[in-house]
Amino acid sequence: MLEPTPVLVAPIARHRRGVLALLIVAQFLVMLDSSVVNVALPSIGRDLGLGPTGLAWIVNSYFLTFGGLLLLAGRAADVFGGRRMFLVGAAIVAAATIAAGLAPNGAVLIAARALQGVGAAALSTAALSLILHTFPGTSRARAMSGWGAASAAGGALGVALGGLVTAAFGWQGVFFVTAPVAIAAVLLAPSRLPAPASERLHVGFDAPGAAAITGSSLAFIAAVLSGADNGWNAVPTLLWFGAAAGLAAAFFAIERIVADPIIPLPLLRDPVASLGVAIGLLGGAARVSTFFLTALFLQQVLLLQPGISGLAMVPTSVAGFVVSLLLLPRLIRRLGAGRTLLVGLLLLAIGHLALARLSTGSSYGWEVLPCLLLAAAGVALSFTPTTMVIASAVPAARSGLAAGLANSSSQIGGAIGVSAFSSIAAIASGQGQDVGAGFQAAFVAAAAVALLGAGLAAYLLFRGRRHAA
Repeated sequence: MLEPTPVLVAPIARHRRGVLALLIVAQFLVMLDSSVVNVALPSIGRDLGLGPTGLAWIVNSYFLTFGGLLLLAGRAADVFGGRRMFLVGAAIVAAATIAAGLAPNGAVLIAARALQGVGAAALSTAALSLILHTFPGTSRARAMSGWGAASAAGGALGVALGGLVTAAFGWQGVFFVTAPVAIAAVLLAPSRLPAPASERLHVGFDAPGAAAITGSSLAFIAAVLSGADNGWNAVPTLLWFGAAAGLAAAFFAIERIVADPIIPLPLLRDPVASLGVAIGLLGGAARVSTFFLTALFLQQVLLLQPGISGLAMVPTSVAGFVVSLLLLPRLIRRLGAGRTLLVGLLLLAIGHLALARLSTGSSYGWEVLPCLLLAAAGVALSFTPTTMVIASAVPAARSGLAAGLANSSSQIGGAIGVSAFSSIAAIASGQGQDVGAGFQAAFVAAAAVALLGAGLAAYLLFRGRRHAA
């Protein structure tokens, strides 16, 4: 059931706190890498001679591989073990981050960012799978609140840290500052994450299904990115959409006949799982756009310098961390994951609508900051409950699959949101003639997407109540 009777959140045992701390740090690193580069984009463009398309691909290459490989990473965590996938992912992230900081040109930087996404997919999914497996029952809410705090703080702090580091050390610093964290994760994992007795190589990995769903995810994200660059009716965009649809059809055909499918088809017919994934897509689009659009708004509309705009985002990271760590577990205990998700999406929509009212002359302290804090609270209260709703519909033995579904829906939604809302902003601004109007339209569109997600969450609650009756 979507909404079990609320229970007291059990304290986490002392011997598992070290495990949880490492897993939370890993998620913090993944979210930091996804956003820390945003404020540094203008500096990167000047130093490497990149135009708008090249700068967009520095962001999009990460989302492409990260979002496209999450389902495959989730299944790999179930088959090969979360600990192995955690080590592989952390090692790839460390190597790719160093390569990005040393990149001599745009092509190398884009390739390094894509490789970062590969490692992040393995690292994030393995960490979430280990949390779902290690903290069942009543201890899960507290563990997931820490996970949510790391996600909220990493996403928002990345923007703040990116501005400060870029102003002090140049754009290369945004990569070198995160590399030591990834290296530390590689060194600590063998002792903090001992391999359980059951973690061994299994047979029956659904390679054709994995290839089909991964290819479909990659093609779909590429289609969205191509639509933002080339237009939604352009031939490359339509070809990518066609490839995504064809590979998706092949995936469903494969899953009907294999003995151990990567995603059991009966699971997709479960309304909690399917609507949970849909809410993840919509919520991911609205959440990621919060920090992406705000970082650009502060510089292009309020005309703040990168370092100042980075400082302006610090309160959002603090608010997201505090809400996730202190308020979120209490709300989940009293309201359940579904109602908390609904509250979070409504707050996120209200925050975007408030941001849409801002203009060039808006005061940061009296007008901008309250809107950012409201949106940050919505991000914190909607991210983790989405994962919990999806996980409630997936068997415990497939915690990697639950992690993959939750992460992939959020990240693919984020890639769609960044591309779609950027396109809306460009069209509404008259290709740069009225930048403020463009951002207003983008914020309104993001609010509409969050409200649609809230509507689906409300339907799930209504359906669960009617089913219980």
